[in-house]
Amino acid sequence: LEEAAFQLQQIFRIDISIALNILGIESMRAGHCRAAFTCFKLAADRGYSKAQFNVGLCYEHGRGTEKDLEKAGFYYSQAASSRHAMAQYRYARYLLQHGPGSPWDRQHKAVALLEQAAGAGITEAQAYLGVFYMRGLQPQEKRGLKYLLQAANRGDAQSRYHVGVCYEQGLGVQPSAGEALRHYRQSAAAGNRQAQERLRA
Repeated sequence: LEEAAFQLQQIFRIDISIALNILGIESMRAGHCRAAFTCFKLAADRGYSKAQFNVGLCYEHGRGTEKDLEKAGFYYSQAASSRHAMAQYRYARYLLQHGPGSPWDRQHKAVALLEQAAGAGITEAQAYLGVFYMRGLQPQEKRGLKYLLQAANRGDAQSRYHVGVCYEQGLGVQPSAGEALRHYRQSAAAGNRQAQERLRA
């Protein structure tokens, strides 16, 4: 694999870590998960954040290696520290569900990572924060609505449904049946069942 990466590096004049990561992606697409994991791991151990993220995915889903959430969290944290936006989102989710330390510390760190990922345009982080701020112990409805709208405008039908709920119930915005219906219709048209049921009701 390293020889193949070296050949790729020579052809395209790219860093060996990038070459290994490319080989990993191509191996995964071909169904060679073990070889893909090996490539990702070699590049990750050289400090390449995209490969670190890919190793995290492999450990999280048990592809090419055994499933290990702790190791997944470690590699996500490595990539997140290099400002890899999707890794920030994944590591935040890991912290909230499995991470070490006190719940308050984990939540504080996770929210900071989610904010960074959302700011970088990660739709999943925007949607997660939207719901998080709406349903927290001390709801911040306007802030939640802001993130829900961001995710909805990036095509997330579930967030579009939640925006409809906000307009229907007056959460962070003046109640408006017309606006609620508009958002429900858009969400339903994108296949969201909750929105379809709400429209029927």
